[in-house]
Amino acid sequence: MMPHHRNVVRSQCRVIDSYGGGIAGSLLTVRVSPEASQADATCRALLEVLRQVPNEIGLTSAHLLRTETPQLAQTKEQKIRGGKDAVADWIVIVSGYDARALEDLTSGKLALLGVGSAQHDIYRLSYAATPRDLQLNRQLQQQ
Repeated sequence: MMPHHRNVVRSQCRVIDSYGGGIAGSLLTVRVSPEASQADATCRALLEVLRQVPNEIGLTSAHLLRTETPQLAQTKEQKIRGGKDAVADWIVIVSGYDARALEDLTSGKLALLGVGSAQHDIYRLSYAATPRDLQLNRQLQQQ
């Protein structure tokens, strides 16, 4: 399957900061690549916006991640894909129970920071399982 995946973006990240929590039905990801000279100011501005997210109607949590890829040899999986994975510099992740609130965030506060038009996607949760759910599923399959 791996040779058939296109436009793969994988980044090993460090969490800069997180606000809120829980598991929500929708998730926004935004890839951000600030100019080096603006990185500190952009980070402070993003954190100020993300800090307010858990208080917004329809939103539950926000996280800012920065890519920190260790210098390692290429993995077998990377070689199968031709070693051409793209990397995101920073990633903003916001979860919420109202997908429209996530869209409003990209066209509102994030757009004002100049990152709302960055590459972003909204994903919807289809299914969540706890370890106990998986254990019960295995038991049913064995019967």
